[in-house]
Amino acid sequence: MITRRIGRICLALTALTANGVLLSGCAAETAGDTKSTTPPAFITGTVSVDGSSTVLPVSTVVSNALKKAHPGVAVSVQASGTGGGFQKFCAGGIDIVGASRPINADEEHACQVSKVDYIELPVAFDSLSLVVNRANSFASCLTVGELKRLWAPAAERVVTQWSQVRSSFPAQPVALFGPGKNSGTFDYFTLAIVGTESSSRKDYTASEDDEVLAKGVADDPNAMAYFGYAYYREHQDTLKLVAVDNGNGCVTPSAETVADNTYQPLSRPIFIYVNEKSAGRPAVHALARAYVDPENAKYVQEVGYVPLPTATLLATGRRLDSGVTGSMFGGRGSVLGLTAASFEDEDRIKSALVR
Repeated sequence: MITRRIGRICLALTALTANGVLLSGCAAETAGDTKSTTPPAFITGTVSVDGSSTVLPVSTVVSNALKKAHPGVAVSVQASGTGGGFQKFCAGGIDIVGASRPINADEEHACQVSKVDYIELPVAFDSLSLVVNRANSFASCLTVGELKRLWAPAAERVVTQWSQVRSSFPAQPVALFGPGKNSGTFDYFTLAIVGTESSSRKDYTASEDDEVLAKGVADDPNAMAYFGYAYYREHQDTLKLVAVDNGNGCVTPSAETVADNTYQPLSRPIFIYVNEKSAGRPAVHALARAYVDPENAKYVQEVGYVPLPTATLLATGRRLDSGVTGSMFGGRGSVLGLTAASFEDEDRIKSALVR
């Protein structure tokens, strides 16, 4: 359930510019209190961030910009996976968790037990990407059915050669790399491709570190992996993108195919969740605000993701400033079919949930 924090809300409105982060105001909004204060020119404090490796590139560039403008702020950014991050977050151990899918029911319950209220903020869209070694000359496009044949639990120790994926492919061994079970990308990919979240063959090289997966594919001409588009972009000299055919032709992940909603079912939003109590600290609020400030679209684009529309980012910023807690997704975890327009109002979210 979504609730709204009432009382004194510090509006540490930030704008990341080419010169850094500027604070625009901090006002008291308790009933009968019209007194406003001016924030200090620079803020200080600590912020702890963990969670999704997919969100990590955004967290890194945004926190670096904040620290450059405010040297007194210390930000710790880690990536133990969406699931691992939520474990720490719901135990009250970190201020912000990055997530490549919405919070699920078990995580929501853990937060409730620990009395950790959270503010859910979508920050960008990712085109979850399939990659092979650049020496692979045959796997340029795969259908959703072929991907399911390759990754479903029934494929374990059975589908071991490329020719079993498609008869025209060579009889060469398939070496698979992918996220581990603590990864939100694992959860989303298995739902989108196999049909059931967390349902996957186990005989593949798993890691929560996408750099490990990228290197594994770069080193093996028979390898394939899936991870966030930012990691393909970082290693595009050694990796090749594989297009996906969902029945409407082969589509390659890109900003354009995410925006026009043709890269399905592997286009998905990514999030941060902010501890509601932590959000009252200027450093935490400033960093959370920086993720969703329209001025920061360039940072999202630089790492390879697709910014949300300006109107959506402004609405998301108001959600943070007003202290709206809870999830729009009701603890569902991964949700398919979401688009940028889905975040314009909660009725669109609800329509996605009933598909």
